[in-house]
Amino acid sequence: MTALHSYVGGRWQAPTGEGIPLHDATTGEEIARVSTAGIDLAAALEYGRRVGGPALRELTFHQRAALLKALASHLREHREELYALSARTGATLGDSRFDVDGGIGVLFAYSSRGRRELPNDTVYVDGPVEPLGKGGTFVGQHVCTPLRGVAIQINAFNFPVWGPLEKLAPAFLAGMPSLIKPAEQTAYLTERLVRLIVDSGLLPEGTVQLVCGPPGDLLDHVTGQDLVAFTGSAATARKLRSHPVIVREAARFTAEADSLNCSILGPDARPGTPEFDLYVKQLVAEMTVKAGQKCTAIRRALVPAELMDDVAAAVCDRLAKVTVGDPSREDVRMGALASLDQREEVRRAVKALRGAAHLIFGDPDHVDPVGADADRGAFVSPMLLRCDDPDRAEPHEVEAFGPVSTLLPYTSTEQAVELAARGRGSLAGSVVTADTGFAREIVLGLAPWHGRLLVLNREDAKESTGHGSPLPNLVHGGPGRAGGGEEMGGLRGVLHHMQRTAVQADPETLGAVTGRWVAGAPRRTEGVHPFRKSLAELRVGDAVTAGPRTVTRGDIDHFAEFTGDTFYAHTDEEAAKANPLFGGIVAHGYLVVSLAAGLFVAPEPGPVLANYGLENLRFLTPVKPGDELTVTLTAKQITPRANADYGEVRWDADVTNQTGESVAKYDVLTLVAKEQGS
Repeated sequence: MTALHSYVGGRWQAPTGEGIPLHDATTGEEIARVSTAGIDLAAALEYGRRVGGPALRELTFHQRAALLKALASHLREHREELYALSARTGATLGDSRFDVDGGIGVLFAYSSRGRRELPNDTVYVDGPVEPLGKGGTFVGQHVCTPLRGVAIQINAFNFPVWGPLEKLAPAFLAGMPSLIKPAEQTAYLTERLVRLIVDSGLLPEGTVQLVCGPPGDLLDHVTGQDLVAFTGSAATARKLRSHPVIVREAARFTAEADSLNCSILGPDARPGTPEFDLYVKQLVAEMTVKAGQKCTAIRRALVPAELMDDVAAAVCDRLAKVTVGDPSREDVRMGALASLDQREEVRRAVKALRGAAHLIFGDPDHVDPVGADADRGAFVSPMLLRCDDPDRAEPHEVEAFGPVSTLLPYTSTEQAVELAARGRGSLAGSVVTADTGFAREIVLGLAPWHGRLLVLNREDAKESTGHGSPLPNLVHGGPGRAGGGEEMGGLRGVLHHMQRTAVQADPETLGAVTGRWVAGAPRRTEGVHPFRKSLAELRVGDAVTAGPRTVTRGDIDHFAEFTGDTFYAHTDEEAAKANPLFGGIVAHGYLVVSLAAGLFVAPEPGPVLANYGLENLRFLTPVKPGDELTVTLTAKQITPRANADYGEVRWDADVTNQTGESVAKYDVLTLVAKEQGS
């Protein structure tokens, strides 16, 4: 049987050892073997640092985002191939779509966020400029730059496509190359995924590598610039986290570990309510999707004590309709576990749980799979246990990583929170209730122990993605037993792969470092009005100063009448005088902004195509009748859009009065053509 190849050093390499056999989860047939014998893992890491890293860092965030989108589109064209191979892991077509489409969706999501939230540059500016001296000549700002190492990902067997892609996307967008080390059981599917990526020719060389087989001495070669992201058991996470090289180098280590996730049924969710039905449906789905092999699956079902019999009957009735068997059949709803070894692990865990609970559905030692051999395939039936003493330790300490859940009673909100917390940290939890007060108490009580919480009810059920579905824009991770780390989480996932550095300098130098104009740096006000310049001509620091414009009482009265904004500070002299902030009639803030626009705008058609917003607007000093307004508009940041003939220009607007005091400050956002006449 052919051993899976690793993709390292820019080429596919076969191992020299015989390898570990991998079996079809349904038939038991040997598929391939895995080994890292003869693979130079130190050289692979060095190749990523030397070749992949520089290639990625030459690209801007927007260019990396475009490549992620192109890769997602390419993989989407090969979904059927991945689905077919995924069936050999024991996954039904629905399970395969969850894994494959979910991973591709992460690529699309990060591509979109990269274009929307990151600059078309290679450096990310984090937070505002911090004044460090009274005269404005010494300032500071945080910048984020990619680490100069490799993002090493060590993945679990249950999501051989989603797992690698959810780690690859934020690392790639940040500018770090990845080395993928899949779990052995399902490495053949990840190997096919990486072949599709490599064959696409879309990603720069060295930015993605693959190691199929045991990790060997991989972690012995980690440096302080590398990053390790692990998904798997809590026990393995503890072992890897304490690896002497990781400790010595203080390398960033993130773990997303198994957890005893819970779902809580609210006391209001009685039989016959939509919430009761939603709870039962969700619990059965979490037990049977991927045969329960999800780190976010519901292991503890907490229900009001008086509803235990109702919930048990409803769940058992629904589980009885679940067909177990060959996952390629359309009539099968639950396939096999990933391996025979995994089946034995589940059986051992269920035996431990039965010390405190009794089975009310299923049998760990017997199942009749449709269209498959129960002895050769890694099949188990879904199993529901009932523990009437929620203080027993086993349900809060033992995880059966399969289609297994335990019903537990609670008698008060406080007890529900306390029982949930006994899991010692979870990736995901949920509460099913229409009572917003109960939801608030549960969410705030559970939040310190959970990475993500879903409140499910009749209002959000149609759009809800479910109890444990990871979403690229939300944190995926959890405290304590769940690993203490995070994956994804939108921009947080990207910045995890970057170093945040405080830069202290004069305004002009800081602007040169960040690519943004900083207050106090020189402006260029001579020559052509900046609104007459295309992106090709405009430079950061180009500015215009216009004014003064005297604000009259007539202006204020007209604005109040025209807009309907007759707030007393603008219309009632006596009331305005009594206001401790104003001491008399003042101009509307939006009148000030409008007058400023009238001062700085160049009215003729030209490169400026549209004003699409203001940000960071603050009214700093009241404007009274007779005050004279002057505005200075400075090109602060220029961001070309890769897929359009225009880009975004962020302008610093500073409106001052006759004494030079700022009355309003804000950013103006415009879209500007890249070339004159385009």
